Amino acid sequence: MANAVKTVQVLQPIQRQDNPEDSLNMSKRKVCAYCRVSTDSDEQMESYNAQVSEYKKKITENPEWEFVDIYADAGISGTNVKHRLAFNRMIRDCENGKVDLVITKSISRFARNTVDCLKHVRELKNIGVEVFFEKENIYSFDSKMELVLTMLSSIAQEESRNISENTKWGLRKRFRDGVTVCNTERFLGYDKDESGNLIINEEQATIVRRIFREYLDGKGYAAIGRGLEVDGIITVAGKTKWWDSSIRGILENEKYYGELLLQKTVTVDYLTKKRVDNDNIEPMYRIDNNHEPIISKEMFDLVQQERKRRFEITRGRDEDRRKYSNKYGFSGKLYCEKCGKTLKRRHWNVGTKSEKIVWQCNSYIQGVKNCSAKAVDDATLKRAFIQLYNDMVVDKGSFFKVFLDNINKVMTKESKVSEINKVTESMGLLEQDLSELVQLKLRKQIDDKYFNKEYERITNELEKVSIKKDNLERQHLDDVKYKEKLAAISKIVDNGDEPLVEFDDDFFIALVDKVIIKSPNHFMFILESGQEYEADYSSQQQTTHVETITRINRA
Repeated sequence: MANAVKTVQVLQPIQRQDNPEDSLNMSKRKVCAYCRVSTDSDEQMESYNAQVSEYKKKITENPEWEFVDIYADAGISGTNVKHRLAFNRMIRDCENGKVDLVITKSISRFARNTVDCLKHVRELKNIGVEVFFEKENIYSFDSKMELVLTMLSSIAQEESRNISENTKWGLRKRFRDGVTVCNTERFLGYDKDESGNLIINEEQATIVRRIFREYLDGKGYAAIGRGLEVDGIITVAGKTKWWDSSIRGILENEKYYGELLLQKTVTVDYLTKKRVDNDNIEPMYRIDNNHEPIISKEMFDLVQQERKRRFEITRGRDEDRRKYSNKYGFSGKLYCEKCGKTLKRRHWNVGTKSEKIVWQCNSYIQGVKNCSAKAVDDATLKRAFIQLYNDMVVDKGSFFKVFLDNINKVMTKESKVSEINKVTESMGLLEQDLSELVQLKLRKQIDDKYFNKEYERITNELEKVSIKKDNLERQHLDDVKYKEKLAAISKIVDNGDEPLVEFDDDFFIALVDKVIIKSPNHFMFILESGQEYEADYSSQQQTTHVETITRINRA
């Protein structure tokens, strides 16, 4: 053994065939197919159905294959794999050993995101599942295919970027040419005529004028909304609930005075389709006198000035006001019914026996001519809240029923996230269609008539889903904030077995959204839950027990 000569033998690997068709015909493989189309249009759905039928036939007719399933996603984008339900189900089945081979039309159908494409191909390879891309003729188990797949996936991702850029180019060109894109499906006050021009819907326009007028009369978003609900007026979406965000959106919409501002939001990520407000990111395009106005430009400007003024009063940007607002429970929550302004804490008769703390309307402080509302005694307000809270504790089952119902409704309410994601995917598909249309026009493969017709159809759809997404995002933000408030309040409700002996700032801040001051002895408490309670001390007998606190069932 000591004299044995050491030798080296090269054991060559057994070469497997690179022919995809040969590799597809391996014995009794559990085979599935994945297919996807990008829109819900009739043409695309026909393509989708054809793919499903073709793959099922192809797999079932091959005696060497065992048919598993056809995994198909319709009307969604491949840019992000996160929300492709059928795709994710297929991956789970692969992980559970139900699939040996996945057939798909192309990389772009499998994924447009390089990272996702490589990630899933590698994961499937690690568990013995192969992927065959028909268009590219790529078999994922081939040792050379990793590099090729990386290159082709990168190209697919670059195509997504180009689609986004082409879409932007097309939209900007139309904006510069004054070609408007305006959806009226959920646009209160307007319809479209046969030529696509905005025309006033007079019945709805009356509601718009009312909202602007009432805001200038001193009402806030919530008060305007409650008034519309009381009068049985439904929203443009057919709902009975008027959200603060809906009222705000109407009051800040320049279209109501005849102007059209285009590209107010922009897509900042072509993969996720994330859109943000266009804060000096891209050019905006303003078209004056685009359509017949519902309100005057002067009224619109007055509303914007009033919104800004109220924001400064109720929110305040300087540090001193923030400190002031945080110092007292009533700060920023007391509103004068006469003028809508907040009340300010003041000391009267300092250094005398009759010294006391009052809350006075900011407009009155600036001059009686601005508002005639009288001051409210701090102790009276505190006594009213203590009595309100204690009455709720004593009769918890009755007083907290609506409140707890509201908490349960909101806490179990389905998140808007899935809807937002679905709309985002639809936007991506429409942008892809728009880009392809632009490319056909640039290559002179379609005439102007067809281009203009299709361009208007796609851009109108794009505008619709964009507006829908903006509304959903606003509603989602409102829901999140409301849930946070109710979560904090629920802790107080759960522990609210003991009556209050003295005023508690934290309890008041957590439970009460605002207090409308009707007179020095008459208040309306509006809780964060939406319930309203009225406390009336108007009689001369101001005892510690207030029998006139009543619940207003508007929640």
